[in-house]
Amino acid sequence: MKFPSPLIKGTLIKRYKRFLSDIELENGEVVTAHCANSGSMMGLKEPGYGVYLSQSDNPKRKLKYSWELVDTGSALVGINTSHPNKIVAEAISAGQIPELTGYDNLRPEVKYGQNSRIDILLEKSSGEKCYVEVKNVTLLREEGCAEFPDAVTSRGTKHLQELSEMVNQGHRAVMFYLVQRDDSTQFKIAGDIDPTYSDALKKAQKSGVEVICYDCKLSADEIAVHKLVQIIT
Repeated sequence: MKFPSPLIKGTLIKRYKRFLSDIELENGEVVTAHCANSGSMMGLKEPGYGVYLSQSDNPKRKLKYSWELVDTGSALVGINTSHPNKIVAEAISAGQIPELTGYDNLRPEVKYGQNSRIDILLEKSSGEKCYVEVKNVTLLREEGCAEFPDAVTSRGTKHLQELSEMVNQGHRAVMFYLVQRDDSTQFKIAGDIDPTYSDALKKAQKSGVEVICYDCKLSADEIAVHKLVQIIT
C-alpha cells in the first residue's frame, strides 16, 4: 500500500481522547492529527517519539492530518488501523500470501454473521468461500515477539465466534494477524490483557479456524506485507 504522497515528519506531544494527537512538525508548527486506532497503543504513545503524518486535501475533513507511523527508536510501527485490510488484500491479489492463493474473486467488507462484515471474502468459481478476518498488531513487550490484543476486545471475540460459525457451515475461515512493525520474529496472544479473547481463539482453532501471521516492511512511502511470523502458544 503506497501512500499518495510522502509522509510528514513530526514529534509526538500527546495522544488523547483515543482519536486525537498533538504533534509538532519539523518547522515548529503544532497540529492536531487524527489517530485512527481505538486500542491502548501500549508502548507507542510516549511524548517525544518521532511520528509520520499523512495530509488530506479534502476540505470537508475536520482534521487534515492523520497519524500513520511512529518511530520507537528501534522500529517503525504502523498505527493506523484503517490500512491493514487494504495491505492484506493487495498482498493476496499479488500472490504474496501462499496460504490464500487459488481464489478467483476477492471482495472486501461483505456482510455475514450477526450484523457483521468480513474484512475479506475470497471465492472460487466452484462456489468455495474463504472468510478472512484481519487484525492489526502493534504491541511488543518482549524483544522480537509481537502480541495481540493491546486492550480488551469484545468485538474481536465476536469475530472469532462468527468465523467458527462459517466453518460449521462448511466454509474456510482464517484469522489473519498483520504485524505493522518489522522487529518481530514471533507472535502470541496477550492472554493476560484479554483472557476471554485468548480462550475464544483456542475454541475457534479447535472448530477449524486457521490462524496466519505476517509482518510488514514500513517506510514513509509505503507499507507492504513482508514475511510469515512464527505463532507461539
